[in-house]
Amino acid sequence: FEPLSSGAGFHVKRLTVHPGHRLSLQWHRHRDEQWEVARGIARVTVGEKTYNLGRGQSASVPRTTVHRIENLSTVEPLEIIEVQTGDYLGEDDIVRVEDDFGRADKVGP
Repeated sequence: FEPLSSGAGFHVKRLTVHPGHRLSLQWHRHRDEQWEVARGIARVTVGEKTYNLGRGQSASVPRTTVHRIENLSTVEPLEIIEVQTGDYLGEDDIVRVEDDFGRADKVGP
């Protein structure tokens, strides 16, 4: 990810997901997230629902809701603008349920 902006109670990032890859299935205790697809086609999981989003489409992720982003393309990177809001926005506020990189069960504050 690339940090874009931050202030009291918010943080904005650009997430890049490589072709054919996905982020961990995770949730957060202290923050909500809003995702806007800037480039590519994403398969997103928010709670019990999984659906596809294209450029200009968005999804809301309330705190404590399990979520994941996947890049459906095997060629093009996926870019998401993520806006986080909440009372704590540290990177350690992640509880990973599943992870392709062996980081599952990491419990934050």
